[in-house]
Amino acid sequence: MGVTIAVSFLLVIPIEPILWLLALPAGLVIGYYANTRSARQAGPWSRILVNGTYAGLLAALTLAFCFLVTKSVFFSADNGYRNAAGGGPIAGCDTGAGCVYARYLAEGKGPEFEAAGIRNVDDFSAFYWREQLGTAGTIFVLGLLGGLGGAAIFGIARPKAPPPTSRP
Repeated sequence: MGVTIAVSFLLVIPIEPILWLLALPAGLVIGYYANTRSARQAGPWSRILVNGTYAGLLAALTLAFCFLVTKSVFFSADNGYRNAAGGGPIAGCDTGAGCVYARYLAEGKGPEFEAAGIRNVDDFSAFYWREQLGTAGTIFVLGLLGGLGGAAIFGIARPKAPPPTSRP
């Protein structure tokens, strides 16, 4: 599920905020599903919570990992091409961090970068990856909490085992 969500909203439709918004519901679904799949009609709450949290952990790790890999590919392969008016490739730009930085400067982000203390490609790269790791951390926490929440919902709503029948 994590791979499908990440690929859909980072590669097919590059809308990163949707990934943040879907991390929690994805965790809820996977936390609930893990317990349904394990047929946990009866049993201690601790097993239900651990089962859902583990499933949420795996989904959250997958989402965060796919997010960082996608960002890494686009960051290292960026050729600085601009789609805006007056766009096209940036002269003298090779692929990688320098091109990303040059494209942002060409789009008028220079004063914002100066205010943030970003004055060269190395500063920009460090800033970029801090932001990406922060986003990956947010996605991870939301997915993990969703897994725990899905397990809790399952525990409350789970089908109860039928009472034992007595034989005459």
